[in-house]
Amino acid sequence: MESLVAERPVTREGAAAVLRDLIATLKRQDYSFITPTPATHARVLARADRQRATDLRDVFGWSLPFARDLLDASLLEALEAAGLIEAAGALLRSKVRVSTLGPDLLVHSAYPTDDTHAVFFGPDSYRFARFIADELRRCPEREGSTLVDIGTGAGAGAIAAAHGCPRVDIVMTDINPAALRLARVNAQAAGVEARFVEGGDLSGIAGALDLVLANPPYIIDPAGRAYRDGGDLHGAGVALAMACEAVPRLAAGGRFLLYTGSAIVRGADGLRERLVQLAAAESCRLRYEEIDPDVFGEELETAAYADVERIALVTAVIERAS
Repeated sequence: MESLVAERPVTREGAAAVLRDLIATLKRQDYSFITPTPATHARVLARADRQRATDLRDVFGWSLPFARDLLDASLLEALEAAGLIEAAGALLRSKVRVSTLGPDLLVHSAYPTDDTHAVFFGPDSYRFARFIADELRRCPEREGSTLVDIGTGAGAGAIAAAHGCPRVDIVMTDINPAALRLARVNAQAAGVEARFVEGGDLSGIAGALDLVLANPPYIIDPAGRAYRDGGDLHGAGVALAMACEAVPRLAAGGRFLLYTGSAIVRGADGLRERLVQLAAAESCRLRYEEIDPDVFGEELETAAYADVERIALVTAVIERAS
């Protein structure tokens, strides 16, 4: 995604138009791709018969190199002109992937997502969207409410929420300008109106907030990549920081919806303990649930997790009384 960061604004808008056209083209062809974990992706690509693309799912889902004649000539020309295609030996390769999320197609970074500015989408995105949809079915947002998706990435959370409460003011934030550009493309393709604010906090958004969404990284990343590094507390530091900033900003009846991971040390969930304290200090209610007891077990082999028993996926809803 470096090209989307470095190009001039007019070129970036041209790239956005090309991506919108790509999504529309793929929808017309009933394209569908569910993005797996990077580890699963690597295992699939290691197979002898998965070294070269044979269809659109291979090109825009599995990020396989492809022959020039595999794509429609006008589509390929537009993608190349926008800097969204790179050489892969004698073949070509897309710099973006397109994934299915409910009724929508979302564009994000190609595999592997090693770049500092990579825009990630994967299984956590699907679980996050489902969590939001379930919560909004339980208690829909009022018309005119302000919804903020912190660290929106490709925009999955805000787009899922918009389908559940279509008459709210949506704001998507991210520290990564490339993420905001792709989130804008995805929102427009999904028919979702939103505002976009670049930054790592809520300082650029005025007033009380009715619904705040957060799906922060929760694994310690030695490379310090923003989309993956969850910071201290064995990776829960970013989640806690988001909660500490968002909860005091909640309006009466407002909610903070958090999907993340938490390292369990000697049976104790440090993130839960701190969220309990935060909710009490702010006179809010907390609903906290462990939805998967054991993910990313391979991380326990690293020094950073030497005292961790397991990493759990959790959801938290912190709600201010009406």
